Amino acid sequence: MKTIKHLSIAIFLFAISLNITSFKLTEDESQLKWFTNIELAKAQAKLEHKTILMSFSGSDWCVNCMRLDKTLFQSKTFESYAKENLILVKVDFPSKKKNKLSKPLQAHNDTLADKYNKKGVFPLTLLLTADATQLGTMKTALNSADAYITHLKTIIK
Repeated sequence: MKTIKHLSIAIFLFAISLNITSFKLTEDESQLKWFTNIELAKAQAKLEHKTILMSFSGSDWCVNCMRLDKTLFQSKTFESYAKENLILVKVDFPSKKKNKLSKPLQAHNDTLADKYNKKGVFPLTLLLTADATQLGTMKTALNSADAYITHLKTIIK
């Protein structure tokens, strides 16, 4: 009888662990995927027939970049729209030593900045076609995710 009781408890605990694992997988899936490599992003955009949103950021020093990330990119409204319509590319230029990029990634970001952000504007958000042709620049002074998405749609048309 004790064996059956222990077996029942083991099965119950196993079932709970499966539910927790499933929840974590679902939770991770809800987060947006940000590419750091434009070539991979272009390939994905072509495959999915989506527009590329490229965000130049100083993630650990640019106050407006942090605000844009928190109020827009982390919003549920933007997340829903982006999953259906966008391939996201983060081009980050952190300044703190602990956030230093690898040399290849830094070189890649420098190349993208030379092509798309010659003036060194932060934050800068661009919309590109799947072959990386620039469609337009996003306004950063929009006060809500809904306003931002409305502006995105006018550029993408």
